[in-house]
Amino acid sequence: MDRRRSTSVMNSPIPRLLLLVLGLCCRPEAVRSQEIEPPSPVKHPHSKNEHQRIILSIVLGVLTGVICAILTALLVRCFVRYISRTPILKGPVIFSPKIDPKTLQLALASENQLLGSSPIGKYCRTVLDNGLIIAVKQLGPFSECGSPEAQSKAAKRRIQQELEVLAGLRHRHLMSLRAYVREHDRFSLVYDFVPNGSLEDAMNRVRETELQLSWEVRLRIAVGVIKGLQYLHSYVPQIMHYNLKPTNVMLDSEFEPRLGDYGLAKLAPYLDVATSEYSAPECFQNGRYTDKSDIFSFGMILGVLLTGRDPTDPFFGEAASGGSLGRWLRHLQQAGEAREALDKSIIGEEVEEDEMLMAVRIAVVCLSDLPAERPSSDELVHMLTQLHSF
Repeated sequence: MDRRRSTSVMNSPIPRLLLLVLGLCCRPEAVRSQEIEPPSPVKHPHSKNEHQRIILSIVLGVLTGVICAILTALLVRCFVRYISRTPILKGPVIFSPKIDPKTLQLALASENQLLGSSPIGKYCRTVLDNGLIIAVKQLGPFSECGSPEAQSKAAKRRIQQELEVLAGLRHRHLMSLRAYVREHDRFSLVYDFVPNGSLEDAMNRVRETELQLSWEVRLRIAVGVIKGLQYLHSYVPQIMHYNLKPTNVMLDSEFEPRLGDYGLAKLAPYLDVATSEYSAPECFQNGRYTDKSDIFSFGMILGVLLTGRDPTDPFFGEAASGGSLGRWLRHLQQAGEAREALDKSIIGEEVEEDEMLMAVRIAVVCLSDLPAERPSSDELVHMLTQLHSF
């Protein structure tokens, strides 16, 4: 009876639950911790490679975007340059309301009076149908290295751009560019006609006693030339004459000078090496040209006005003269005999003679062999205007 009662007690659900709780509580700590510890996550071998692929995709995307942006910017820049490129104009380009394009073309096609020539081209006199007298500078054919067709277009565009700059220059002592015409492989430049020709023509007439130029007129010519140079040298970007000599100094009806051919040598690079008696020593030595080279040429012109002599005179080939007008003036200045250099036809009043002797000193400084020792055009304007009241 008691055994059956105990067996029934053990078989009941409550004692079995108590035994299970007691068994769990009495088990060793290590076993319990092992059973209740959560399972560790499973490590996949491909997770690291996925991270690398993501990073690589981001880097490649950024690089692609940067490259595309650079290429787009370059394409836009090239397109802007292309559409803003100066077109090659055909026919006359006019800067004066007095000149009609058709009338100009007809006049250029007819026979014109030749006034002179130089390595750059011919200088002619032409009369338009309306009676306007103009001077035309016909530039010689230009050519450059490389593909003839491509270089020809590049040369025409470059010359056209330079002419646009020159056409914008306006000064009392400059020959203003009134129009230009492109004709195949050459350009014709149109200027106002000046009746008294060039300073070279005037000085030749003085030597032949056909013309009398007083010191006052000669000094006014010198001041006008240096004021024209001052305007060119102060322009931004700076413009140099490159070919300053009496044949390029034109005289109007009042014998006021106007500089011609300024900047034209730059249009024809193959003529940059051209030199004359009026060229600075550095042009012969290394072909280098600066604004101080223009100053040397002005010194030669001032020397011609003071002495009346032509630098090509055989006298300057003799040892006694030092071989050039500049060395001769320097020698006389240092020896205190500068008066011997003056043109006898203009020696007169004592005041004028003092001005001329001071002008000889200025010319000698301008004709220094070292460019750094020559004054600037600004300084020369001040020096010369102090000699006389203008």
